[in-house]
Amino acid sequence: MLDIDNLVAIDIHTHAEGPCGCDSWLDSRELQEGMKTYFKKEFEQPTIPEIAQYYRERKIGVVIFHVDSEHHLGHRRYPNEEVARLANENSDIMIPFASIDPHKGKLGAREARRLVEDFGVQGFKFHPSVQAFYPNDRMCYPLYEAIAESGKPALFHTGQTGVGSGMRGGYGIKLEYSNPMYLDSVAVDFPDMPIIMAHPSFPWQEEALAVAQHKPNVYIDLSGWSPKYFPPILVRYANSLLKDKVLFGSDFPAITPDRWLKDFEAIDIKPDVRPLILKENAIKLLKLRQP
Repeated sequence: MLDIDNLVAIDIHTHAEGPCGCDSWLDSRELQEGMKTYFKKEFEQPTIPEIAQYYRERKIGVVIFHVDSEHHLGHRRYPNEEVARLANENSDIMIPFASIDPHKGKLGAREARRLVEDFGVQGFKFHPSVQAFYPNDRMCYPLYEAIAESGKPALFHTGQTGVGSGMRGGYGIKLEYSNPMYLDSVAVDFPDMPIIMAHPSFPWQEEALAVAQHKPNVYIDLSGWSPKYFPPILVRYANSLLKDKVLFGSDFPAITPDRWLKDFEAIDIKPDVRPLILKENAIKLLKLRQP
């Protein structure tokens, strides 16, 4: 159980890459080389316990997940059960999310229920571009129904992605799947399922803000970008209409929380809004504070 009163922040968006030598690590090597060029950095492969210790030293709670891209990319996934088991072994600092490709249909829905009931999974991560689906495709609805029943949030990548950027044909990854406007109808059909739109949603930032403002169950995380590059309209909405619906996320290991938090200090966020973004909104959304 997280000691939330002693945390300085909660990072709602981090990746558990498969450790070196495992199936998911071997399958994604070509893609990782491309991302290395895009992000201009070497990608280390810390284990989940190592990530836990990194965040523990910084007193930052951490939501962690892998991405199931078996259907479209053919990459064997890092098992949800393993991610959850290791996160639960570090439950003083970690919160496990899972990832299930919507193409798995009813089998995926069954897995979602099992992961919540047997492994304590607290949410689900989707990457429409990497998983090659439109979020409002009815194919996804059996899985959404299972998630909605659990009361757990569904976190969707939105906007451009560094995955496949600059590689031949974008490595087969289509950006159009990650337009946040597709989540508008999902929010209508599943009004009680919390939906988190990940990242500043370039080039669809205004669409993301419109959906988050209009639908009570839709939130935005600020991961994947240094705050110094946030569009002015995103900062304006975070300071006002959406101050209770915006969440800190780093996108570790692509961006470290150290860099994100340092750059966040330099942007024009109101003093009373900063703690909401860094921790309080996540506490409410994830129901971390006991009544």
